[in-house]
Amino acid sequence: MAMMKIEYRHREKVKKTEDTRRGTEGMIKYLSDLVAEMRSAKISAEFIESLAADGEANTVLINGKDVKDILDGLKIIIPEEDDMCDDRTPKMVTFGRPTLQWNERFVEDIPDILMKNAISKVYSDLRA
Repeated sequence: MAMMKIEYRHREKVKKTEDTRRGTEGMIKYLSDLVAEMRSAKISAEFIESLAADGEANTVLINGKDVKDILDGLKIIIPEEDDMCDDRTPKMVTFGRPTLQWNERFVEDIPDILMKNAISKVYSDLRA
């Protein structure tokens, strides 16, 4: 079975602000939780936290490839949302940043849907 290695390289401590969805500590928890989900789905996965080299920006590598490079060229399609909840009551309106908006200067700002698409792409390439 193919092994998925998700590595978070960081040197610069990032705090959660309006420019980032999560800070350094939040990113570590987020990626750890993703790997735990993968393991519960019987996908061989490992999370590695490491120090970035001097001058290197914080980054996420999936099986050695930068998440930005993996996403480059992928067409991301957001699933259509139903206007009603399961019990047919209207959904609550929420305000916030658009789902695909990402401040690429901070890997910690990557939206969940983009991270999961990058993981899916690498996983499908391994299984092909």
